[in-house]
Amino acid sequence: MEALIPVINKLQDVFNTVGADAIQLPQIIVLGTQSSGKSSVIESLVGRSFLPRGPGIVTRRPLVLQLVYSPKDSKEHRSAEEVLRHQNTEATTWNPITQLSHSIFSKGTINLEEWGKFLHTKDKVYTDFEAIRQEIERETDRMAGSNKGICPEPISLKIYSTTVVNLTLVDLPGITKIPIGDQPEDIENQIRNLIIKYISNPNSIILAVTAANTDMATSEAIKMAKEVDTDGRRTLAVVTKLDLMDAGTDAIDILCGRVIPVKLGIIGVVNRSQQDIIDKKTISDALKDEATYLQRKYPTIATRNGTPYLAKTLNRLLMHHIRDCLPELKVRVNVMISQFQSLLNSYGDDVSDKSQTLLQIITKFASAYCSTIEGTARNIETTELCGGARICYIFHETFGRTLDSIHPLVGLTRMDILTAIRNATGPRPALFVPEVSFELLVKRQIRRLEDPSLRCVELVHEEMQRIVQHCGTEVQQEMLRFPRLHQRIVDVVTQLLRTRLPATNSMVENLVAIELAYINTKHPDFHREAALVSGLLKSTDGLIDENSPIFRQKTPRATPSPMNGTPENKVLTPQKPVNLLPEVPSQTSRKLSDREQHDCDVIGGRSENTTVLNAYSKTNDVITMMHLNQMGDLVERLIKSYFYIVRKSIQDSVPKAVMHFLVNYVKDNLQSELVTHLYKSDQAESLLNESEHIAQRRKEAADMLKALQRAGQIISEIRETHMW
Repeated sequence: MEALIPVINKLQDVFNTVGADAIQLPQIIVLGTQSSGKSSVIESLVGRSFLPRGPGIVTRRPLVLQLVYSPKDSKEHRSAEEVLRHQNTEATTWNPITQLSHSIFSKGTINLEEWGKFLHTKDKVYTDFEAIRQEIERETDRMAGSNKGICPEPISLKIYSTTVVNLTLVDLPGITKIPIGDQPEDIENQIRNLIIKYISNPNSIILAVTAANTDMATSEAIKMAKEVDTDGRRTLAVVTKLDLMDAGTDAIDILCGRVIPVKLGIIGVVNRSQQDIIDKKTISDALKDEATYLQRKYPTIATRNGTPYLAKTLNRLLMHHIRDCLPELKVRVNVMISQFQSLLNSYGDDVSDKSQTLLQIITKFASAYCSTIEGTARNIETTELCGGARICYIFHETFGRTLDSIHPLVGLTRMDILTAIRNATGPRPALFVPEVSFELLVKRQIRRLEDPSLRCVELVHEEMQRIVQHCGTEVQQEMLRFPRLHQRIVDVVTQLLRTRLPATNSMVENLVAIELAYINTKHPDFHREAALVSGLLKSTDGLIDENSPIFRQKTPRATPSPMNGTPENKVLTPQKPVNLLPEVPSQTSRKLSDREQHDCDVIGGRSENTTVLNAYSKTNDVITMMHLNQMGDLVERLIKSYFYIVRKSIQDSVPKAVMHFLVNYVKDNLQSELVTHLYKSDQAESLLNESEHIAQRRKEAADMLKALQRAGQIISEIRETHMW
């Protein structure tokens, strides 16, 4: 199981090269307040002094520290060839004779006790730990500036040694409250957010460092650890500066967990003082003094405290933690490989042959456009209707319902119909239904079908334009990748649709004009209604006799005429009204105008038998209005019948015309139009200028996929025996 930690170190190296933290790797996070002794603890674990020191905030960037145990007989991490390659950059291969001639075996990692490598300096080997300190300071200033600001980008350092245990530590900036120097006012929030980002990783172990000469109950490190690790399952506390406690006090209660219990335990250590550092006291001497102090001050718990015990504990915790996290880590890496492979495929490959690529995109777009109309696209839209389904909805729902909502007699009153009948007969009485009035009225109603038909064309045109944005995810990715090509394709499609719009509108207008041009009263569906007119005109039994209630009420009995001696009622026999529609409400006669009433009075005044003529006049008014109402009902029925026939024809022919003149024409000619305007254009090369952000995303996705594949390979190399 000891081999698990180097595996995690390899994974960290892989993901640090791409700057990605999508994979949450197991690691130990060291946090504490400023000057609480974090750096001293880490240096004690390494056994060498290599971290920057000084007043105020010194650690201003996260330091990912990988400790690798490398015994002298190990061939995995030691290589003389590696050192030779960096010492002599002109040599491309390793030659043993050249190696001997340069006498640099003593400088290689084969015989070194300890050395370090930074990730940002590639394979450069640092044997002087003072140089490591300077490189940390230089890299910190490069990213975070020379003031006291912080930077979230980590520095990766790997230290190989014959004395360390395998560990992965992350040293974070110390918790501070008040900005000093050139630090920003929100330095506290910046550091807090940075710490929370690292310790929120559920695969991390939190090493909370607190000084023994402060109150444990006020420890900011333990407080922040509890915020993200409420059950304390992954928190280990370290109490530093045990030798600096006030006289007469000790930390026995703290170390035994009686003050603040910590599940993984509390370990006390003794750091080097500032005077020890000035005097260049070695770490090994400091560890001896620490062991002596613990044996003298805390003899009963000396074996469970101190830096060596802390190193072994961290090593054991990290190995077990890695073992628990590794199965989930495998699954996570495999899932992300699949995701980034799909993402990279969506961005497409680099364009080598632009002409071929342009033709492929044009063909793919035309095919996707037609498939969206026909409903055969691979990616079916589920949130809204689009393409051919939307066009079908316009034809049969929007357009169809609009026509159905138009009443045949909308805008026509009974008085309009009767007036039209009387105007069509001129000075002659209306004995029959005049065809002129019927045609006049029915044409007026048919014209109402033209506006909805033209609106249908407009809606289909808009949907054909919208299809450009809904013609497949693969095509959309190509459009995003080449924005100039996308704009030109939209322009070509828009122009093609615009050129077909006048022809389609003209055809629809002609369909309505055709219906207006000839009112076919011999239409098979209209024949039954027309037969009613003939039946009415041929009826001879519709007379009103003298016993009719209307005749008795409205006509006074006339005296025999002195000229022929016959009663006048033998001649005045009005027709019996015929009811064509069931339960037609009776209509009152139209009120005469002042001029018409004056004419009636004048004519009535010149008659010698005014009484008789008035009676005849009233009877004729009743008969005339009954006859007009009868003809009005008949005309209404004929208008309805013929309007329904025309509406049915328009409802059927307009969608066919739109499909032929607009939809099918665009489908059949889209690819040829695109090729004509784009592929044969002199600007074909410039159309495939890729968007900058797409190129950047492809590079990032490719780097991440490469890192994930390398990580998957590293994890797959772990044998099952290493897990236990």
